[in-house]
Amino acid sequence: MPEINFNGIKHVAFIMDGNGRWAKKRLMPREYGHKYGAEKFKEIVRYCRSIGINTVTVYAFSTENWKRPKTEIDMLIALFADYIRQAEDDNEGSHIIFLGDKSAFGEKTKKEMEELERSTEGNPRTLCVAMNYGGHAEIVEAVNKLIKAGKTEITEDDITKTICSGVVPPPDMIVRTGGELRLSNFLLWQSSYAELFFTNTLWPDFTKEELNGMIEEFGKRKRRFGGV
Repeated sequence: MPEINFNGIKHVAFIMDGNGRWAKKRLMPREYGHKYGAEKFKEIVRYCRSIGINTVTVYAFSTENWKRPKTEIDMLIALFADYIRQAEDDNEGSHIIFLGDKSAFGEKTKKEMEELERSTEGNPRTLCVAMNYGGHAEIVEAVNKLIKAGKTEITEDDITKTICSGVVPPPDMIVRTGGELRLSNFLLWQSSYAELFFTNTLWPDFTKEELNGMIEEFGKRKRRFGGV
């Protein structure tokens, strides 16, 4: 494997878009695309770990995805439940954190998510899975928590420490597959200085080689964080 200059990359986030379209191109039901997308998720996360990227966040299911057909939602939830069970035995040294409202998945699944978070705590790497997650909802929830705690003036630092995604550093890179050029309510607070990468490649077709190209491009960008 060729050595890659990461230029300080600590955290990469993925908007895994294009599973349904990938399936339709192959005359398959949309939900089958999510099965192949789940395997690609495992492959890419494993690769990130192997090359030294210690924090990865994936956008698995948004607060808006409940609008999709029931058959597709059922497949996504079933794949998610399978992942939780497998990750209990095979987390590959990552602290797994679920971002978003767990209560929507039922008490049993919610408890399994919380137990997986507890049992993997202290592992050297971090994998955040955004499930029933929305950036707007995350910020609103943080502000309401701070008000409930008695805060009468709220600072940026208060929100950063209170939002659920604040458990990890802001992403250095956000990668979106599938050809869309937007964040779709993903990590809105944390993405203010992330470098954005968009590709027409549908998520199940995304490759390690394409990610390597993005990492090399990242190294050529000048990150000024508002300076000169």
